Amino acid sequence: MMLSNSAQKVQQALLAKGQNCEVIELSQSTRTAMDAANALGCDTAQIIKSLLFCTQNKEPVLILASGINRVNEKTLEKLVGSQITKADANFTKAVTGFAIGGVPPLGHLHTINFIFIDEDLLQYETLWAAAGTPFAVFKFLTKDIEHLTGGKIVCIK
Repeated sequence: MMLSNSAQKVQQALLAKGQNCEVIELSQSTRTAMDAANALGCDTAQIIKSLLFCTQNKEPVLILASGINRVNEKTLEKLVGSQITKADANFTKAVTGFAIGGVPPLGHLHTINFIFIDEDLLQYETLWAAAGTPFAVFKFLTKDIEHLTGGKIVCIK
């Protein structure tokens, strides 16, 4: 089956990182972590939520959160040394090249210097992440998350 353009971009980014993960597109939405877990038959905590924030200077901050966790913005503000706000749809698309609901943890249009990985994800052997659209996902080994994303493992709660 032919992947959509956005999903193809993510597949190419994975290959460029030396990952032979396969991007798949489903007939049901994976827009939310719960939707994705239901569609994939996995634990909601194994779903990566890619959440984009921005600093006061409009610097993007990407949080890769476990599907069951909420981000503590005060904790993140300490990590980046600035107040942050949740990025809107236009900022998200401009920085990542993807729309909210399909933002992958890699393959973004612009470099994101602040990428934080939820430490709670490390308790699972495999994780699932969005792959460019609300219907596309890929599965990978948790041990590869830092190499794949360039992120730093932190407590986000």
